Amino acid sequence: MKVVVDAFGGDNAPIEIVEGAVNAIKANKDLEVILCGKEEVIKNILRGREERIEIVNADDVISNEDAPTEAIRHKPNSSLVVAYDILKNREDVIGLVSAGATGAVLAGAIMKIGRIKGISRPALAPILPTKKDTNVIIIDSGANIDCKPINLLHFALMGSAYYSILYNVKEPRVALLNNGAEDEKGNELAKETFPLLKNAPINFIGNKEGGDFMSGDVDVMVADGFAGNALLKGTEGAVKAVISILKRSIKSHFWSKVGYLFMGKTFKEIKERVDVQRKHAGSPLLGCKKLVVKNHGSCDRVNIQASIEQSIKLHNNNLNQRIEEAIASLSEKI
Repeated sequence: MKVVVDAFGGDNAPIEIVEGAVNAIKANKDLEVILCGKEEVIKNILRGREERIEIVNADDVISNEDAPTEAIRHKPNSSLVVAYDILKNREDVIGLVSAGATGAVLAGAIMKIGRIKGISRPALAPILPTKKDTNVIIIDSGANIDCKPINLLHFALMGSAYYSILYNVKEPRVALLNNGAEDEKGNELAKETFPLLKNAPINFIGNKEGGDFMSGDVDVMVADGFAGNALLKGTEGAVKAVISILKRSIKSHFWSKVGYLFMGKTFKEIKERVDVQRKHAGSPLLGCKKLVVKNHGSCDRVNIQASIEQSIKLHNNNLNQRIEEAIASLSEKI
């Protein structure tokens, strides 16, 4: 089983990306990794650890400043485009992992790989923790800024299938992000989407507000990319702010410092739980013909390893086939 990795995508590339691939190889005896990027640089990082690792040279890199579509077209020797070409043309490669520019990853997936038949648009589905010690995904989180009701319906189907595989939940609870819980609430997009989700072959639990996102009562939150990204970034920012305030408060009082000595383990557990970047793999771009996992630009080797292993798990559990079956079931119901 082979996964191709964009070794020069991300803020910490190539060292953290390459080390993450090495760790994934060590942990998975049936795995092979293809690293795309500047060959000599990658070899210097590996220093003889090339077992089950193939290096494909790519001298160029796509940056955040590059226009996504133009970069995919005009930088054929970039690490990301070379990785996409490998994913597209080699049947033995099951997925791609990249921490590169989000726009370029999305453009490459659509232009090089294409969508699963019946899916209107691919969507990003990151994972966050909840207060009930479970996890929740939001789909879409930024891939599609302007959406139609049919797009949100497809997001719900894909998100339900994805969550079911990740956490072995037969019928994940799917909600529609809204400004109120009442059925008639929302803008025109929400009002038109609601009956589609209600009649879809999923466990739809109705409208939920942003405050319900991490409550533990929702497994899959469906949104257009604009609202979903705003919710995601707002949540991440709020978590960081609370942690910062807590640290400052502890340092400002003598007895708080004393208490911290006894609660150090508890605070460490809390930090690990809410540290989404390290805790989880990247976000899959659901709806593509082959698996594509987009990592946060600042991710490290732990996240890269988790993303490679996530690709294996999703492939072994036939994610794309289950999405196709969901679309077929929807067509039969309609």
